[in-house]
Amino acid sequence: MGHNIWKIGGFALIAYVFVMVFTVPMGPGLLELSNTGNATTQVDSDRPLPEYFLTGFGTHWSSQPDQLQVIVRSKTNLSKLEVIEVIDDTHARIGVSLPYSLPSKSWDVLINHPIDGTLLLENGLFLSDRFIDESLTLPAISIVEFEAKLPFHFPYQPRILETIRNLMLHVPMWFTMFVLMGIAFVASIKQLATARNLAEDEKSEAAVKVGLLFGFLGLITGSFWARFTWGAWWVDDPQLNGALVTVLVYSGYMVLRNSLDNAPLRARLSAVYNLFAFIILIILLMVLPRFTESLHPGKGGNPGFNSYDLDSALRAAFYPAVIGWIFIGIWMYRINLRFTRLQKLLTWTHCSQF
Repeated sequence: MGHNIWKIGGFALIAYVFVMVFTVPMGPGLLELSNTGNATTQVDSDRPLPEYFLTGFGTHWSSQPDQLQVIVRSKTNLSKLEVIEVIDDTHARIGVSLPYSLPSKSWDVLINHPIDGTLLLENGLFLSDRFIDESLTLPAISIVEFEAKLPFHFPYQPRILETIRNLMLHVPMWFTMFVLMGIAFVASIKQLATARNLAEDEKSEAAVKVGLLFGFLGLITGSFWARFTWGAWWVDDPQLNGALVTVLVYSGYMVLRNSLDNAPLRARLSAVYNLFAFIILIILLMVLPRFTESLHPGKGGNPGFNSYDLDSALRAAFYPAVIGWIFIGIWMYRINLRFTRLQKLLTWTHCSQF
């Protein structure tokens, strides 16, 4: 019965997570405001109006296009841009009517829309041909912000975009590996305390085998994520390098076991090795990345997901994913442990017949 709890609970949670991952839409955001090189003549002026192309993500601008407002901001200065044409839900032509003397060349871009609410693109507009006058203050304007009217959705995050769904696959792999290696760590301590009992050695071996599988899955899913968000399959990042070294260290544990035939000696040496391997895991994956520059959220001064966009929608999928994968990992560990013991029993029975 206890065996089925891990299996049924794990697969039920993962089924729920996959439904969430593939059905929940992404929230809206702004991608870029780029200069088209064209100009539009203003109705009340002969001066050409530089034309820009605004690109959104998951937005709904073609619904109520006359309500779309585009604002630029530099510190306390605000200015409203002209919406020339809304092309579709995610594209619009914008006219930039800012004067040639400005307090800054770099401006944040905000949009207001009844459905999408207020969206921000930091430093989205850079006017290289303008003159800087920091003492200049633009005329005050009044802006009415909208609250988003959207169904249940995952949060928009620049650069990550749709790949944020991988959070439910990549991060739980490492949580599960931590749990399994923790089981092996405890079993190794018990093994050293009871040297003649090899049952704890069997637990340690089974846990490390399954933990290594989740470690490799963590590396693979992380590599795919890095390719789409950082532009390379692998980057020189302390978190990535530490994860790879940790997997190699535990691979060395399996090599050590397979190189020894004496069971009691193998159990003692493997237990000692496993204690150091777990300490290395803690140092490389939890300690060092927090004190070095890292691209990973929550490491090296880079804010974690919980600081800015792990909202209620993402939590509704992420936490069940962590629990579900851990349940599956424990179920696989129990299966592997039973298989190992059965294999040794059959070997002992076969040897005793001769």
